[in-house]
Amino acid sequence: MRLNLKVPFAEKDQAKKLGARWDAARKIWFVDGKADMSAFAKWSPTAAESDDGAPSARPAAARSAPGKVVTGSDYVVRPRVCECLPWEVCDQCASMAISC
Repeated sequence: MRLNLKVPFAEKDQAKKLGARWDAARKIWFVDGKADMSAFAKWSPTAAESDDGAPSARPAAARSAPGKVVTGSDYVVRPRVCECLPWEVCDQCASMAISC
């Protein structure tokens, strides 16, 4: 099992001596196939920071920040509530309008 590590640059040589390897594509240190992972405990990321390469379980709307332009597979079409032009705000769409 692969375990990604958060190794500070100053401690990279120490992690390498213990058997950690550098993943150049992801730019992260990792350990793979070790029976005893206790030596790497201080570099173990929290569950929220862990990246095992699996896609995120959160919906696309939760992954994007408000006001950020999203394209591709993360794009979510918001339903229209009225027929006014997108840059106009009527009584029906006022609750969904972005305030400046």
